[in-house]
Amino acid sequence: MDELSISSADGQSAAWDELVAQAGGTLYHRSSTLDAVAATFNHRVYRLAAWRDQRLVGVLPMVRLKSFAFGDFLVSLPLFNYGGPVATDDSAARALLETASALVDELDVSHAEIRCVERTYEGWAHRTDKVVMRLKLAATAGEQFSRFPSKLRAQIRRPAKDGFSARIGGIELVDVFYRVFSVNMRDLGTPVYPKRFFSNLLETWKDASAIVVVERQGEVAAAGFLVRDRDTVEIPWASSLQDFNRFSVNMLLYWESIQFAIETGATWFDFGRSSRDSGTYRFKAQWGAEPLQLQWHYRSRAGAHLPNITPNNPKYRLALAVWRRLPVAVSNRIGPWLARGLP
Repeated sequence: MDELSISSADGQSAAWDELVAQAGGTLYHRSSTLDAVAATFNHRVYRLAAWRDQRLVGVLPMVRLKSFAFGDFLVSLPLFNYGGPVATDDSAARALLETASALVDELDVSHAEIRCVERTYEGWAHRTDKVVMRLKLAATAGEQFSRFPSKLRAQIRRPAKDGFSARIGGIELVDVFYRVFSVNMRDLGTPVYPKRFFSNLLETWKDASAIVVVERQGEVAAAGFLVRDRDTVEIPWASSLQDFNRFSVNMLLYWESIQFAIETGATWFDFGRSSRDSGTYRFKAQWGAEPLQLQWHYRSRAGAHLPNITPNNPKYRLALAVWRRLPVAVSNRIGPWLARGLP
């Protein structure tokens, strides 16, 4: 076998995207997505590439996150559930991971996080508490609806009886989506991403993204962001306003999203990430979704400890409580600055 070499693939977007398509990479691995992330947050993106006999055989995007609040580290990929090496063979994937490991020491960052699905790589610590919940779709919306338990069907029907309806659009709905999303993030105690992040993604993924909203008489109660990647429609971001939760508006939001997935020819619906046995896990399971294991790998700098950048960390408990009390206008102003460092 010819010797592998690893280098940067900066400026080689066409070859990068061709490899991603051929070797089973995701929408999130595409060069245009990496460009959108870099443009939004001003992150440094390391585009590691494996070559054999002058032929590109593997890629691994690494994004550097650096902030006073959350530290300095590398992630493949932040903001999304999926990342990791994309390669035509195992030796190329491992060579890319070895390079990512060396980059930790070279850049003097605390650690690298590699977000893989199911696959594990020897020599890397990994966590398995997170899964994505996926629903195998029926051929028609009617068939899908009939598969649901009667209680779930009643919950889906309820919002319409209370005057709510759903619609799907594109970038013209980004303000509406962000209005709900930013309030929900404030209520959760989490810094909100800037609105331009979603605008940039909608522009980048013009034919592969949409926004779904649930409203009544012009008042929006829930909203979600939909992404189409190959045979799957994913809803990575979904929110509802607490004042409307008693009307089960989130049930209509997800049902409209599932119908959209079926109507556009998808065979899977991805409900997004959850911790096993959590409330969100059980919510998604009631739709018939089943877990797909996420394998997130870690390599630390010598002497460094992996940070716990989660709401469960006692270090952030007071900050979360204070954040929930902020006016939305204030959290929307400060949040994007802080969210830049979130993985």
